[in-house]
Amino acid sequence: MSSRTSSLTFRLIMGAGLWTLFALIAGGLLLVVLFRDSVERSFDARLDVLLESLIVAADYNEERGVFLTGPLAEPRFEQPYSGWYWQITVPGGQTIPSRSLWDHELAVDLAESAPQPRHTYASGPDDQQIRTVERDIRFPEGDTSIRFTVAAVTTENEREISSFVRALVTALGFLGAGLIAAVIVQVRYGLRPLRSLQEALGRVRSGDADRLEGEYPSEIAPVVGELNQLIDHNAEVVARARTHVGNLAHALKTPISVLMNESQAEENRLAGSVQRQVDVMRRYIDHYLVRARTAASSKVIGSRTLVGPAMHSLKTTLEKIYAERGLAITVSGGDRLNFRGERQDLDELLGNLMDNACKWASSEINVSVEKQDGMLVFTVEDDGPGISDEAREAVFSRGERLDEATPGSGLGLNIVRDIAGLYGGGVQLDRSDLGGLKAELTLPAAADAGGF
Repeated sequence: MSSRTSSLTFRLIMGAGLWTLFALIAGGLLLVVLFRDSVERSFDARLDVLLESLIVAADYNEERGVFLTGPLAEPRFEQPYSGWYWQITVPGGQTIPSRSLWDHELAVDLAESAPQPRHTYASGPDDQQIRTVERDIRFPEGDTSIRFTVAAVTTENEREISSFVRALVTALGFLGAGLIAAVIVQVRYGLRPLRSLQEALGRVRSGDADRLEGEYPSEIAPVVGELNQLIDHNAEVVARARTHVGNLAHALKTPISVLMNESQAEENRLAGSVQRQVDVMRRYIDHYLVRARTAASSKVIGSRTLVGPAMHSLKTTLEKIYAERGLAITVSGGDRLNFRGERQDLDELLGNLMDNACKWASSEINVSVEKQDGMLVFTVEDDGPGISDEAREAVFSRGERLDEATPGSGLGLNIVRDIAGLYGGGVQLDRSDLGGLKAELTLPAAADAGGF
């Protein structure tokens, strides 16, 4: 199922639309049936009046039989095949038709008596469908019942009903469109708090807000409360994880330092082996402690760090550390860019790359950042000797450090890649235009500072 068809808006509008369509069709059919019944009853009532007029205008005696004492009030009875007919039928005797029947006679079943007006459909001249009303009348002078029949074509009824149906369809069409438009407006208005909730969650996730704020309907307010509790719980879990990581780091730091100091005090094969293994232990501990802390902090909802101050702070620190070498560190960009994560993680990642660049640079380091497709791309370049393509791959595949021969305890580029990967980013190495190494660090971006 696509995201469009699974949305609440689509479901509500589709459900209301189908129900509206069903209700309009059912109501329209009911109105047509009622209107048709009304038209037919009105038509039958008119035929009954004409039948009564025909009976009143007729008379009977033995010499002449049945005859009319005067013309009927309906002039169409005098027009041939006008669609309005009457007929007087004497059993076993004469048949008196209206002039409109001309040379045609209405089919009359005298075997079935009609003491009261009886309405039926029949076939008239030129195979016209006609509506008939007939009744048997016995005159005082006569000894048999005489059948009086009045008929009329139903074309007029059908035209009236068709006209009504067209008007009804047009009216119901406009009504249905109006109802659907009203449903769309109602659904969008009713679901507006959900969109507000989505925007509030986006602000929390981007770091613009710490909690979900605002007034929400009573149906959504409990969900907002639960989400705020979840955000608080998440922050507490991360804080505890950081505390445990810090405690573990401090707990291991002392015995490792003791082992390192003791091994450095001796000059033998065992001491050298201990020093190498202690160094490996330290690097592994640093590796996994940083990964554990970063894995926790990368899950923090709403983490947000302004990039510019972090870059300038690292620049200031490194210029002090490498003051004797007189390195020129240039920092550009980042004044309005934000990293979607913790400041200490950005310092760890970018600081490691900048520190490596400082260790190997001859005189110049350029650091820049730009935003591309929702990601921050940090570029750290130096004018040092650089490394070959094979060495670049070895750095990531074996976890070797670029500064293996230089003092310091950097985490190594493989760890930088691991930590960046926890944020959904990465790191790549290439040759710099300055002649040395160029490192590109990719990290997720938050909303730009100042709303830009």
